[in-house]
Amino acid sequence: MKRVTGAFLALCIFFTGIQAKTVYAAEVSAKACVLMEAATGRVLYEKNAQQKLPMASTTKIMTTLLTIESGDLDAEFLVDSAAIHVEGSSMGLQEGDYVSRRDLCYGMLLPSGNDAANAAAVSVSGDIPSFIERMNERAEEIGMTRTCFVTPSGLDGEGHGASAYDMALLTREAMRNPEFRSICAQTSAAVQFGNPPYDRTLYNSNKLLTMYEGVIGVKTGFTDEAGRCLVSACERDGVTLLCVTLNAPDDWNDHIKLYDMGFSGIENAELAVPDALCIPIAGGTAQQVALQPAQTVNIGAWEGDTTAVHTRVLKAPFAYAPIAAGEELGTLEYYYETNLIAAVPLCAAEDVAALPEPEPEHPLLRFWHWLCGRM
Repeated sequence: MKRVTGAFLALCIFFTGIQAKTVYAAEVSAKACVLMEAATGRVLYEKNAQQKLPMASTTKIMTTLLTIESGDLDAEFLVDSAAIHVEGSSMGLQEGDYVSRRDLCYGMLLPSGNDAANAAAVSVSGDIPSFIERMNERAEEIGMTRTCFVTPSGLDGEGHGASAYDMALLTREAMRNPEFRSICAQTSAAVQFGNPPYDRTLYNSNKLLTMYEGVIGVKTGFTDEAGRCLVSACERDGVTLLCVTLNAPDDWNDHIKLYDMGFSGIENAELAVPDALCIPIAGGTAQQVALQPAQTVNIGAWEGDTTAVHTRVLKAPFAYAPIAAGEELGTLEYYYETNLIAAVPLCAAEDVAALPEPEPEHPLLRFWHWLCGRM
């Protein structure tokens, strides 16, 4: 890969256990950016990643996630008239329209409807201020320490902003949700809304979906203050990388360059299972039973190196027989630093029968034992 010089020289360190490899990335136009491996949350490349900046309509990643998590996605309701009177991009809602939360999610993630974001906020929380409060609570739960949400749409507001790293954390969380993951990958979608609802087609503003092989989302954004903002996800050979650029005049090419760099060394690697996983058995025909994970866990590892991943086994001190093969008896957790990668059930590898009950002692023999004890 070409080594670049000048003001935009970017040094990227890939941590592989004790030793570190240095890789030089191509120049990027973004004021701040992050390239992250999704399974681990491992940062492969960063530039001003912790700087809080306006993030425009990439805000709708959070708004959509909370809307999906609220449930009841297909029930139609009357949109709030005041909420949909908002400037900027729109999915086309009008007063008196009926719409579902699911279609609002399409309206937010594809054409980036500010009307959809406001309508969703009122539908979920009753009013926009209450929804914004929930946005910030959810951000804290995710670990977004340099984020403040002021609007559900991403329109500029005093203090509204996030770091590129925080937006990568948010996207990592959102892409774990199957509904979110499916919606943001669509180049277009058929929806129904209106009074009465009728068929419409919405188109995705994320051109990267068709520009680069493997892109599966996520969200574009732009305001005069924020500049061009883009959050994307790309999957290749079972590995998902997340890319965030804030205030990036050449955002499409920034993402392509960063993905080219990231996929040049990242590999799909299966994580090892700790040796001698077992649990003692009380009252069984065996003293212990071996445990095996219910599934394998794979991550994207730089040159296949998984030494930075550690595990934690959660199980009771012992289990009572009988035990059936496949019975869940614990959990195996995989971590990269403090980031939980996966929590996998640990199951019994085989059956363990209970010891037979002892035959009851004859009353006369029991009396004799009692009498001997009194002598």
